[in-house]
Amino acid sequence: MTSPHFIYIHGFNSSPASLKARLLVAEFERLGLSEHLSVPALPHWPAEAIAQLERLVIKHPWVVLIGSSLGGFYATYLVQRFDHVRAVLVNPAVAPHRLLPKYLGAQKNYYSDESYQLTWDHMTQLEALYFNQAPRPERLLLLQQEADETLDYRDAVAYYGEAQQIVQPGGHHGFENFESMIPTIFRFADKEIT
Repeated sequence: MTSPHFIYIHGFNSSPASLKARLLVAEFERLGLSEHLSVPALPHWPAEAIAQLERLVIKHPWVVLIGSSLGGFYATYLVQRFDHVRAVLVNPAVAPHRLLPKYLGAQKNYYSDESYQLTWDHMTQLEALYFNQAPRPERLLLLQQEADETLDYRDAVAYYGEAQQIVQPGGHHGFENFESMIPTIFRFADKEIT
């Protein structure tokens, strides 16, 4: 059986230096599976980020995406786009084109210090990736914490209502004790896509 390739998709103004990304890299290294994980640094333009992710996805016959926040939104789009993809969504943004307008203007990446302007063009690109209903729920696993201070957890629970869900009380947007969910992610990934 072919092993899946995992791709971690970071969130808004984040990077491969985020805590969840580092925890995944460390665990894959510990297991001797580093070649089965990609953690790309994504551009702030949604269309460019999706194009980069699509190029990475098509290199592998079987892909499991792990998308955090905005990365969960991107992962949802990619599950619809490709037949060989499933996704784990970690406190995902459901409709970022509706959430992010309040942040229009000057932005700085939390890790790289890259500065840029968040514009309505970003919102238009995000809206182009949005589905009114979560596509292919049988290929999705939602990991959600109720005390997410950035996003209303109920939006994700409702939107991904037909998907497998693990909803925990407490926590925060970064997903408290994320490392404890890595075995669950591996179990979800442990079946070939049919």
